Amino acid sequence: MMKNQFMKEGTMTDQISTYEEEKQAHTVQKENIPTSEERSWATIAHLSILLSLFTGMLGIIVAFIIYLVYKDKSRYIAYHAAQSAIFQLIVLIGGGFLITTAWLVTIPLLFILVGLLLLPFTIIISMLPTASLIYGVIAAIETSSGKDFKYWLIGDWMRDIYQ
Repeated sequence: MMKNQFMKEGTMTDQISTYEEEKQAHTVQKENIPTSEERSWATIAHLSILLSLFTGMLGIIVAFIIYLVYKDKSRYIAYHAAQSAIFQLIVLIGGGFLITTAWLVTIPLLFILVGLLLLPFTIIISMLPTASLIYGVIAAIETSSGKDFKYWLIGDWMRDIYQ
């Protein structure tokens, strides 16, 4: 009879601990939901790519300032602002180098058939700023709706830094 009571108590204890674990997991999930202010600043950080498209470095500076202001206040804003700044920096430096190199190779070769074959690829590579703008706008839309967005490769790298 004692054994039977012990089994019942053990089962009850297991149910209570499972309930407590579920309660803690639910509480942690609620804490990770960004506020409307956090979503707004993360969206602004991602939309700063519009400034970079027209001014060069101003968008990077805006995203970096947002990062500096919120790095100790909100991990969500800091994560997205840092992602945006690094993405824009990579597009500016890497994309600029790639586009310049493509045109420097294609233009002299236009006088022979090889240059004509390279021309479509060079034009596609030249669309990199437009593609990065679209990617930044997608990031802004995702963060404004409260979803977590990560840029390809950059997001994983930044997530490792912020965890």
